[in-house]
Amino acid sequence: MDMKKRIIYCILTVILLAVEVFIALFVHDRIVRPYVGDMLVVVVIYTFVRCWIPDAVRLLPLYVFLFATGVEILQYFKLVELLGVGDNRFLRILLGTSFDVKDILCYAAGCVLVWLAERKIRHL
Repeated sequence: MDMKKRIIYCILTVILLAVEVFIALFVHDRIVRPYVGDMLVVVVIYTFVRCWIPDAVRLLPLYVFLFATGVEILQYFKLVELLGVGDNRFLRILLGTSFDVKDILCYAAGCVLVWLAERKIRHL
């Protein structure tokens, strides 16, 4: 059963990552890209972790939220500039360059959705 869970989470990760890349490359609006994209990124991280840890970890959504928030806080301190990787487009996108409290709220919403979905699946 663990292998089946791993495969499902890996497939979900690939699909969600593809959606995230599509949003980043082709969606240039004021709702989907900034808000849905930020909510989705924590779901991608969550499903990726579940590929490696298929058994439910009760606080995993919280840990993903704390990780994403930590990355956001590093943006406040201009991590990209501190590391001297401002010329690397990939790292600028991956690490982010601008702190925004709204991003943290989107991460929270995404983690709550993951928590609710996992809870619903466990009770089926």
